[in-house]
Amino acid sequence: MSNLIVQGKSLYINNEPIQLISGAIHYFRIVPEYWEDRLLKLKACGFNCVETYVPWNLHEPKEGEFNFEGIANIEEFIRIADRVGLHVVVRPSPYICAEWEFGGLPAWLLADSNMRFRSYHEPYLEKVDKYYDVLLKKLVPYLTTNGGPIIAMQIENEYGSYGNDKKYLTHIKDAMLIRDIDVLLFTSDGPTDSMLQGGSVENVLATVNFGSRPTEAFNKLQEYFPNTPNIVMEYWNGWFDHWGEEHHQRDPAETAATFSEMLERGDSVNFYMFHGGTNFGFYNGANYGDEYQPTVTSYDYDCPVSEAGDITPKFHAVRKEIAKHKDIGELILPEPIPKMNYGPVTMTESVQLFDALEMISKPIQKANPETMEKLGQDYGFTLYRTFLEGPKEEAALTIQEVRDRALVFVDNEYKGVIDRWKNNTISFAVPKEGVQIDLLVENMGRINYGPLMNDPKGITEGVRFERQFLFDWTMYPLPMDNLQLLSFKENNEKTTGPAFYKGTFNVEEIGDTFVELPGWTKGFVVVNGFNLGRYWEVGPQETLYLPGPLVRKGENEIIIFELHGTAAPKVSLIDTHKLG
Repeated sequence: MSNLIVQGKSLYINNEPIQLISGAIHYFRIVPEYWEDRLLKLKACGFNCVETYVPWNLHEPKEGEFNFEGIANIEEFIRIADRVGLHVVVRPSPYICAEWEFGGLPAWLLADSNMRFRSYHEPYLEKVDKYYDVLLKKLVPYLTTNGGPIIAMQIENEYGSYGNDKKYLTHIKDAMLIRDIDVLLFTSDGPTDSMLQGGSVENVLATVNFGSRPTEAFNKLQEYFPNTPNIVMEYWNGWFDHWGEEHHQRDPAETAATFSEMLERGDSVNFYMFHGGTNFGFYNGANYGDEYQPTVTSYDYDCPVSEAGDITPKFHAVRKEIAKHKDIGELILPEPIPKMNYGPVTMTESVQLFDALEMISKPIQKANPETMEKLGQDYGFTLYRTFLEGPKEEAALTIQEVRDRALVFVDNEYKGVIDRWKNNTISFAVPKEGVQIDLLVENMGRINYGPLMNDPKGITEGVRFERQFLFDWTMYPLPMDNLQLLSFKENNEKTTGPAFYKGTFNVEEIGDTFVELPGWTKGFVVVNGFNLGRYWEVGPQETLYLPGPLVRKGENEIIIFELHGTAAPKVSLIDTHKLG
């Protein structure tokens, strides 16, 4: 038996004491072809374990429809980790945070206005149980009790930062136990009184999360759970970026020094993150501090291994500290993945969004503007259209609770942006013949942490002209997952406003590259049918990572959806990542 067991302050495997030196790598943020490369680098750095979250919204994108293929093939990721010689810690709680869209919860939960999540709300728990029926059955064969590499699993994530519903936590624990999860179960919370009080549950190992002052954090853990192992489940060695902010970096020497302090004492450490990866598609989350803060596409996190898989100075600083305490042998790394400069790509074709609506969307008519979730839509954009009679004197158009950013058009003329920041109204007069109003609303990522996670998208209340609510809406859901249906025409200078642009580039040698978009404002990029994620001129991120496995020899297709038009429809595929 190779089970991980707790005896007092120590962890044992095969009756031998073990200090877990683990690193977080999220399979869902890395193309599968690179899973082995990233795991080999974790092993080469001297780590003995890999930890990963499991995002419910990736695995059950539509209620009752499950996905475990491609980037969602968690079983293959675990098998590779086992082959490489790593223990595995899995965190399959319904909620994961992780700066991931809605903290991993599926958006379709919000189609029910009465839904209450992360609590003992039976309609929610029924959906969790159905998900666990499918997910946990796939994980059971890989538990150490069945000869696999999974040594521990988490029941909920930083729950004490959110609530104190012990009946709910007990349900999640029991849901795992009755589905044959018989490895060590744990919780992870911040090292404060309220977080440890609210997030821990009886007969489940408590761990803590922090980025500094480990002695102080572990003293608080021991205060609540005397004679328990000191485990930091998330040692934050870097940080993530929001749009419009600075790119975060943490000094490698300072990171290594704090890590060394824990190694010296025998604490078990999980690096969050060891390798961050990418928020491909529309899977970035958001925070809400003083205002809404959507997360960028890159999840580089200033890690020991960069978003593109490069070894960083932090890698060497961390490995040096491990080598002082463990015999990890000489450094042997996989062959470096080439970085390619494929040069400029001209977008030779385009189609304006208003001309493409009927190609990629079916209109839905309702009296009230509905949220995306009520329209059966999870991600992307929704166009809301209505007709306003005239004449009317100039007045303000207001969207009551727009989530998150709306482009306003009056008779197809762009009037400006209304968003959930400071752009609240747009004023115009209505002529006698009336006007058509179009509101193109972008879901920029659901909040993944804190008290405001109930974050439905689109228009959440209503639209007013002056004080009068507007009714009779035609809505076009635009999840942007069917762009193969677009019919393009040769590009010309008349292409303005929201539009799709298409170009091709030829490749002889395959490698990683980075999409640079000078002169573009805001949108997303799709290469060979794969959505690389969002770009936005506000930064800090300036390039999008394009992994080599998404490129093919010969001709490749690139489609860009740009909200605000571009004077020069051209991008560059360069060999350097620019994160700000």
